[in-house]
Amino acid sequence: MKCLVTGGAGFIGSNLAIKLEDEGNEVTIIDNFSSGHRDNIQNFHGTLIEADLSKPLELSQKFDVIFHQAAITDPRYDNDEETLRQNIQGFKNILEFALKNNSKLIYASTANLYGNGSVPMSEDQPKELTSAYGTSKLIMDEMASHHLNDLHIVGLRYFNVFGPNEEHKGRPASMIYHLAKKMRAGENPKLFNPGDQKRDHIYVSDVVSANILALEAPSGIYNVGTGIATSFNELVGILNESLGKNLEIEYIEMPYETKTYQSNTMADTKKAEEVLKFKSPQDLKRRVKEYLELIK
Repeated sequence: MKCLVTGGAGFIGSNLAIKLEDEGNEVTIIDNFSSGHRDNIQNFHGTLIEADLSKPLELSQKFDVIFHQAAITDPRYDNDEETLRQNIQGFKNILEFALKNNSKLIYASTANLYGNGSVPMSEDQPKELTSAYGTSKLIMDEMASHHLNDLHIVGLRYFNVFGPNEEHKGRPASMIYHLAKKMRAGENPKLFNPGDQKRDHIYVSDVVSANILALEAPSGIYNVGTGIATSFNELVGILNESLGKNLEIEYIEMPYETKTYQSNTMADTKKAEEVLKFKSPQDLKRRVKEYLELIK
């Protein structure tokens, strides 16, 4: 199978590209390295194309499937206009290319567009947009919905993904990564008061599995989460146990400018389990321990 992975040098894209290659597929990566990093693709042996997807797309090769992971992903990115332009135009270009070549299109959406809506968050609930990033992804979902009957197209709304290759993301890297880095160095973890905010943490290898399952799923949009919400206080306990530490939490007040902040995320996984046939192992302690072994 000939596969194109956009954003293939990024966090999720690199894990996906290498998995596809390991399974015997012919893989091409497109990345402009605005947030992706060459360290992430040291073990990738396929074709690399450096290009900006928001500009006219010139590809002579046809692909059986396109996994579209490229995007500006930081909800706090300080240029809303550029986030919207790049994310929407990049998707438009990829969508047109997929339609022209009859390629399957699997793309990354986000749980960010649920904002602080009710939990568990279901695909059909009202959206609560708090950032240009979430807005761009909702527009992408709306664009995709017009082609559910004339293209194999699947949108995956990722919840809070963590795992190998996220270290180059900087500020948008997972809470697990940032806390583990500080706690390993002996620093007390700092949490927004009172620390009972919750996240649906999902390991990157499970997200990769969801992408591959999407190849055989009906066109549509699906949540990709575990269906379990873990508080930051609980997460610190898991990290303390995994690291052999006993560090105390320092609580800080949330700064005024964090208007994009989601207090709680938790996926309603019913549609993903029944239609996408995806169910996460839901073992956060084991996944955190596995991850920490890899980033020593």
